[in-house]
Amino acid sequence: MSDPYFEAELESAWELNPTFDVAYNLGNTEYKLQKHREAAQYLSFALRNWPLLKAVAKLKPRAEQRLAESRTQVGALTVSVTVAGAEVLVDGKNVGRAPLEGEVFVDPGEHRVEARHPDYEPASQTVGVAKGGTAEVKLAITPVKAAPQASAGVKTDGGTNGSFVGAGASVTGQPPAGPVEPPPKKNWVPVIALGAASAVALGVGIGTTVASNNASGDAHTQSTAIIEAGAQCVRPEASWVGPCEKVRSDASRADTLGNVARVAYIASGVLAIGAVTYALWPKSKRSEPTLVMPVVHSSGAGLAVMGAW
Repeated sequence: MSDPYFEAELESAWELNPTFDVAYNLGNTEYKLQKHREAAQYLSFALRNWPLLKAVAKLKPRAEQRLAESRTQVGALTVSVTVAGAEVLVDGKNVGRAPLEGEVFVDPGEHRVEARHPDYEPASQTVGVAKGGTAEVKLAITPVKAAPQASAGVKTDGGTNGSFVGAGASVTGQPPAGPVEPPPKKNWVPVIALGAASAVALGVGIGTTVASNNASGDAHTQSTAIIEAGAQCVRPEASWVGPCEKVRSDASRADTLGNVARVAYIASGVLAIGAVTYALWPKSKRSEPTLVMPVVHSSGAGLAVMGAW
């Protein structure tokens, strides 16, 4: 098995379960491929989260040595933001949320660091960092200023008494003449049907999430056992081929179940939004009915609204 192939599998395992053992294996693989920036990032994570287990203590010096070697080939950024929870981006790529844990490793040169938060104005800074060097970035973000709200629907009648005319009222202050039609009745059957379908989809999502977590836990347990035994899955010995394949199988199953769960959650949310939208949508005075229909597909979801206005 080639290192690039194993790199892709480890990256998939990292997306499912970002633990020290996956980071250690992935960091070593990146180091062998001379991808020093990625190696430094994963190895530093592994060392920050290294467990107090005698079985893996002998592996720690190798991780420290390879991190030190990779560190001399790249630059490092220490980023701080004044607001916790702000999204931090380096050259447009999300690297986490403030406060960041550890350094962000980058290639030598200039880099743009940005902090974003929905309730604050974004802030950015461009810094240069040399090979083996470190640059400190401090970003201060300020709250978004609320736009002034203009009063609407209120004006004076222009007379000397200073009386007011509200929206929809006549100049004399009397309501407009003419009969008032009663509000049309709404059919609540679609609301009940959409709500029930949303609950079913939510149940499917919860069930597949539990199954995905179980499969991910099995993969993590087996991977830890392999490491504690002093083995590895990059080029496993014959006696470890079966356990390594089991780790990959469990990780793949967890990924598949996770995708099913995400689709089920999206469907549940779309169906719930459809029920609420139909319930709140004003009934048309014309005879044509209004139909709110959820649409779910592999790339997303939404609502289709059909009717006449």
